[in-house]
Amino acid sequence: MNEIITTEGGGITAGQTITEELFDRWTRYIDAKPRTVQTYTGNIKHFMRYLQEKGISQPARKDILAYRDMLKESHKPATVQAYIMAVKLFFQWLEQENIYPDIARHIKGAKIGTEHKKDPLTAKQVGKVLNNINTDTLSGLRDYAVIALAVTGGLRTIELARADIDDMRTVGDFTALFVLGKGRDEKSELVKVPEQVEEAIRAYLTARGKTEGKDPLFVSHANRNSGQRMTTRSISRIIKNRLKAAGYDSDRLTAHSLRHTAATINLLNGASLEETQQLLRHTSINTTMIYAHALERAGNNSEERIAAAIFG
Repeated sequence: MNEIITTEGGGITAGQTITEELFDRWTRYIDAKPRTVQTYTGNIKHFMRYLQEKGISQPARKDILAYRDMLKESHKPATVQAYIMAVKLFFQWLEQENIYPDIARHIKGAKIGTEHKKDPLTAKQVGKVLNNINTDTLSGLRDYAVIALAVTGGLRTIELARADIDDMRTVGDFTALFVLGKGRDEKSELVKVPEQVEEAIRAYLTARGKTEGKDPLFVSHANRNSGQRMTTRSISRIIKNRLKAAGYDSDRLTAHSLRHTAATINLLNGASLEETQQLLRHTSINTTMIYAHALERAGNNSEERIAAAIFG
């Protein structure tokens, strides 16, 4: 490595060579959950490959900007933002360690729209999806229970995947599922389980046969991994397949659509913004307000009024 070069005022200049060893040191430094570390590691390795391909060992600000522009050509704004965030954190750490100047300071990623990238279903459409599932099979019982729980509780796929049987407990006069929410360290967030949904889950567990409390709530029934905990990918896949089977085949309709559906149906049926925030377990109500704004726009009939004035 080259020696660190400092300016007269003690500031760092780009005299150090950016090596793979520095990237490794940074990933070990990150204080976050394993999944987050894995994401940052993958993102920073992507940047490292870019530098190697371009033959850059001492990147400057213009190189970060060129990397961002390259990303924008073939990636969605959210992906660009994630890659650039990793780069910004990496160079922030380098300057903090007096290794390299923070050449990524004030560089913006990509502008991400506040509108949702997935569409919700109507209550009628959810009913069609559920009624289309053959519950004479073990997989059918599971898929019905998964979708019913996801759409009534606004659950994320990771929350469904992490759920264990004994996470379902009686609280007061209702049944609740305690989930490991986003950014949480323990299963402390409560989701009410409606009677119809509980019946569906109990029917599935009964059909599964002997189980223990520590067992996953939902498991695979494929031959190669039968009985194993379902992954977020497998849950997403079965929900997508059930949507398609009911006639709802769109890139904007995915497992995450069920979470949007929960919020939309709740607000349309008189729930307050605060109640919907609590349902979705949003830290900030500003996130929940996106749903309210979408419904407000849907109820704005300006186009119809203009058309009526023009065409009679």
